[in-house]
This record gives sequence, C-alpha cells and structure tokens, in this order.
Amino acid sequence: MTKIQSIGVYCGASNDCPQVFNEAAHDFGILMAKNNVEIVYGGGRVGLMGITAKACMEKGGKVCGVIPRFLDNHEGGFSEITELHYVDSMHERKQLMFERSDAFAVLPGGFGTLDELCEILTWKQVGLHKKYIFILDINRYWSPIFCDAMEVLVKNKFVRKEDKNLFTLVERVEDMIPFLSAERPENQETYVNKWG
Repeated sequence: MTKIQSIGVYCGASNDCPQVFNEAAHDFGILMAKNNVEIVYGGGRVGLMGITAKACMEKGGKVCGVIPRFLDNHEGGFSEITELHYVDSMHERKQLMFERSDAFAVLPGGFGTLDELCEILTWKQVGLHKKYIFILDINRYWSPIFCDAMEVLVKNKFVRKEDKNLFTLVERVEDMIPFLSAERPENQETYVNKWG
C-alpha cells in the first residue's frame, strides 16, 4: 500500500461559473497543501484551475502545471507555481499529467474536463493503471452528466456493472480526507460508491 503523494486535477478554466464551484476549488487546493499532496494540473491561471493552484501555493503546497503552448494566451501559464511545463499538444499534456500523478480528482468543468475524465477512466478500465479516480460531485454537478449516463451504459451492456468501481464519487471536498490521511489499498473497489 502507498500513500497518495501527487494528484492530477481536472477542472474548468471558466471564470464565470457559480461561486460554489470556486469555493470548492479553493478548499481543494488548501486540503492538498495541508496533506502534502502535490497538485498536477493543466497549468492555467484562470477559472477553477487557477483558483486551485493559487490556494495550494498560498498554503505552502506544491503545484506542477502542464500547459500546451497554443493555450498559453488563452489560459495564461501560471508561472508562480512550483513547476510549469510547456508541451506541444493536448495529448502530451495528458500523458505528462498521468505520469506525474498517483491519483486523479475531477472537479466541475466543461468538454475538456469531461474528455480527461473519460480518458483516464478508459485507461483504468483496460488495465493501463490502478490509480484512484475521484469525481467531486459538487452541488450534484456530475450526477446528471455522468452518473445517470453510466446507468444507461450499463443497462445497454456497453459498460460492465463492476466498472462503477473504477471511480469514487464524493459530494464535498472534505470527503477526500480519509483517502489522503491513510495508506491506500491497491484496488479502489474497496470503497463502494453510494449511488451504485
């Protein structure tokens, strides 16, 4: 068993989302700093990405950002973090984030976040990794988008029922604490998703 030392964070870059998501991103960054868990994220300074990174840094935490060069003008590479890596493509960004992360957390976001979530779940499903995947269902953001769709996928036999154990759904940032303060087992299915 090993303790989570770094966590890949997927979340939105919008500055116009509801305040409840901004607060969750801020609290998440603080929680990671307090637990000495390095954040590995998309490298931007805007939206939930920027809020999470800034909160972690302000509390003395470590943050590693990975940003494609073509997004630098849009998302603004956050040069004040611990490490900032520039890459040439979205694929390189996701690969480096995967390599640097012991686990993954998915906060609210848009198409890009959904893409990252589906990819990291697929990689786990086909056996490329056994890392924890946490979906932070803040204000039930992901439930109608992802969890309801999961039921349809299982019902129609495109996804196996046991694949619900590929991730853990949590409603609040503080629900992450037990996973950060203890050594983690090899298999995430030890923790049962309450919706499944």
